[in-house]
Amino acid sequence: MSSVLEQLATSSIPTERSLPPYRLASRVLHPEDTVINVGDVAIGGNEILLIAGPCAVEHEGQVLAAAEAAKKAGATILRGGAFKPRTSPYDFQGLGEDGLKLLDKARQQTGLLVVTEVMSEAELPVVAEYADILQVGSRSMSHFRLLEALAKTDKPILLKRGFQATIREWLLSAEYLMALGNHKVILCERGIRTFDSEHTRNTLDLSAVPVLKAQTHLPVIVDPSHGTGRRDLVIPMSKAAVAAGADGLMIEVHPDPSKALCDGKQSLSPEELLSLVDAVKPLAMACGRRFGRG
Repeated sequence: MSSVLEQLATSSIPTERSLPPYRLASRVLHPEDTVINVGDVAIGGNEILLIAGPCAVEHEGQVLAAAEAAKKAGATILRGGAFKPRTSPYDFQGLGEDGLKLLDKARQQTGLLVVTEVMSEAELPVVAEYADILQVGSRSMSHFRLLEALAKTDKPILLKRGFQATIREWLLSAEYLMALGNHKVILCERGIRTFDSEHTRNTLDLSAVPVLKAQTHLPVIVDPSHGTGRRDLVIPMSKAAVAAGADGLMIEVHPDPSKALCDGKQSLSPEELLSLVDAVKPLAMACGRRFGRG
């Protein structure tokens, strides 16, 4: 009996006690990186993805111009909110299904994939009809009934970190999705709320990237637009995110940020988006990876 116990003590096979609570998301049982393929786009591979687009879909001209700018910069995925959760009930709340139809038109025109947020179980069927990737926003990271509904779809899920969530809590939300059958989970660091709100909108926790790379096999992307809330910080934090090991960047771009109905202060113009690509590409190459396409 003692020899059996000694063998177990020295075995590299994980036991129930040694597994973290987010066992499916953990590298313990899945040491290789997960790569999620959507069409011809590989999320989590050697290519560092550029995901770009407006915070909110406002009208046809705006979203099509933003999509063309994203495509020109080498993006493969268009972001844009059709249903917009806002802190104030008086702020622009999005166009709903009409916004989804405009995202679909932009996809047809540019060939970009579409990622957009799902806010509730009731909206899930219509959003899933138009989106290639379903986004769980920061405020919904712990909306467990929504996670359960999303887990029943076959769509990839982009799971944003809750602005007051620990890494452990974030990974447990990913575990909800995976435990119920959807293993196509993409993690997105988008900043957390700390005591300093004078200089940045949030605190972009880039230390989370290497921590996640050690703890989980899931792809990790970074959103420096929401993470800082400042246009002038998006490029330097994008460079830092790539250096930290991020698999992608999620950038807000608007054809005229001064007229944006949502988050104009953190949105890049099409010209600024090209400058970001020029700044990040050499750094990605130095890390043995490539950034964007084109």
